[in-house]
Amino acid sequence: MAALESFYAFTEQLTHKLTFPLPGETAHRVMQASSRLRLTFKPNARTRRSAVLILFYPHQGEIYFPLILRPAYDGVHSGQVAFPGGRYELSDENLIRTALREAQEEIGLRLTDVKILGALTELFIPASNFYVLPVVAAMPYRPGFYPDPREVEDIFEIKLEEISDVNIIGSSDIQVRGEQVYAPHYMVQGYKIWGATAMMVSELLAVLNASDPASES
Repeated sequence: MAALESFYAFTEQLTHKLTFPLPGETAHRVMQASSRLRLTFKPNARTRRSAVLILFYPHQGEIYFPLILRPAYDGVHSGQVAFPGGRYELSDENLIRTALREAQEEIGLRLTDVKILGALTELFIPASNFYVLPVVAAMPYRPGFYPDPREVEDIFEIKLEEISDVNIIGSSDIQVRGEQVYAPHYMVQGYKIWGATAMMVSELLAVLNASDPASES
């Protein structure tokens, strides 16, 4: 019971912090890869909208969230670690619904007890020409995961404490469509979290570590 009360306190505090001015690009730049495409390719008429779900839940006294491993395929996000999510469909009433629907389809998430806490800064991904909205949510227990094998090769349950450790931050050269990209990354469970996902994690951690602006005035 004490662990659950602690989790509720965490979600209430995070909900409050998501109402502060978001750090956005300042936090994104910390984990941004040095790609020429990012410098030259800008949003255009063909840019599409999408959303991902950052879902917190308690388990064995710790706070977790899931990440997925994309299967190898002929596309820009082949084999990458990411939050569950995908493109906006006309049947979605908004991008929050997109994030929930995609999480339901990709990892079998039951939406009954999912509570939306807020959202991070929308992020443009030049490689796929998408704007992606990171939607932050919580549920009061560990969900069952039923991955769609067409879209998910594996699911990682990541401890918040683990991703908050500065010692897991590194950088490396990564080949992306023939271009060598220098990319900061988080090394978690033997995998590199880099690119847009790392930029979202960077902003999430900045929000979690932010102090209340009202207390500083």
